[in-house]
Amino acid sequence: MVRRIDLHRFVDKARVREAIAAAELETGAPIHVSIAPYFWGSVWRTAERAFRKHGLAKTSKRNGVLFFVVPSRREFVIIGDVGAHEALGQPTWDSVAVLVQEQFSGGDPTAGLVMGIEKIGRALAARFPHEY
Repeated sequence: MVRRIDLHRFVDKARVREAIAAAELETGAPIHVSIAPYFWGSVWRTAERAFRKHGLAKTSKRNGVLFFVVPSRREFVIIGDVGAHEALGQPTWDSVAVLVQEQFSGGDPTAGLVMGIEKIGRALAARFPHEY
């Protein structure tokens, strides 16, 4: 029996959008979440294509962030552009990934994304504050 995952029910999109909006009020760095259906090939390479497709590689400060989730594979990737990665450092990215993974493993992917967005948003705000 093949278990199908309803991508529309995988996360509470409204809560994720609210978390992104709140984070982006504090930081000038764009944050995007992409939930992908099953596909063949590398999750990392597909996430990199999605990163470019959503224009996250075109920011002036190179500080865009993508949370790319493939529920059918139980995998996710968090990509930060060069400026974001250099500003935050690997330990920050690792701690966000652990936080998201813990919530996913506990059965609450919405909480995982919201908590990950909040944490990365705070870190980005310290280095890339929103310019009004």
